[in-house]
Amino acid sequence: MNARLQGRTAIVVGAGQTPGLTVGNGRATAITFAREGAEVLLVDRDEAAVRATHDAISSEGHRSHVLVCDIGDDEAPVALVLAARDIFGRIDILHNNVGTGAGDATPHRLEDEDYDRIMDLNLRAMWRTCKAVVPVMREQGGGVITNISSIAAIAGAGALTAYKLSKAGVNALTQNLALTNAKHGIRANAIMPGFIDTPLAVDAPAAVSGTPREEVAARRAAAVPLGRQGTAWDVANAALFLASDDAAFITGVILPVDGGQSARIG
Repeated sequence: MNARLQGRTAIVVGAGQTPGLTVGNGRATAITFAREGAEVLLVDRDEAAVRATHDAISSEGHRSHVLVCDIGDDEAPVALVLAARDIFGRIDILHNNVGTGAGDATPHRLEDEDYDRIMDLNLRAMWRTCKAVVPVMREQGGGVITNISSIAAIAGAGALTAYKLSKAGVNALTQNLALTNAKHGIRANAIMPGFIDTPLAVDAPAAVSGTPREEVAARRAAAVPLGRQGTAWDVANAALFLASDDAAFITGVILPVDGGQSARIG
């Protein structure tokens, strides 16, 4: 451990995870931040899942706190800020890791209610969370925001119409955050994961389709130039870099963590 976040406070939205054999991006990032010295506020609507993350952090002797809320609720972003200021007094890092593609479809088959739900959670809720946190960061003279996007934002996404639109919006939101807050010492970047071996990306689709997990994982791995899926720790390490002083001159960047998948696009 290099303690690259020593003495800093971090909010990880989406710090729980879907049940499965591997670790999810939010949990891995929260654990990594804690290992590197940050005190972390763990936010998730699934109390059991987020408390499991808290227990994992506590078992290693690090500090975290739990806030159970649905970030898609209108009151959630303000509640998150109030909780963080009450616990920490400041907010150094905001890591947004919530998203869904459930119910998505091709453009001519996508239903209005599914479109609205995906856009509300993936984009509107993220914007509103950033909106609530930015004034705190401006007041304290700086901070770091990292938003989780997806290579679906720039690549063909098949039936994921609303998901693709929402993640393209996350990229645009992040760049606007970076440009409008740079003079206040706030950095904003996004990570675009490719095929990552998480429960949400592998276990859940396997269960829905009745396909063996190994088959789903192998099919995804075959599509990656490096020949394997990434892990949540790959995403967490990218998030750590962007949150740390190692990235002090980096803002407005949309960073693929994808084993080379986006390089095929050009």
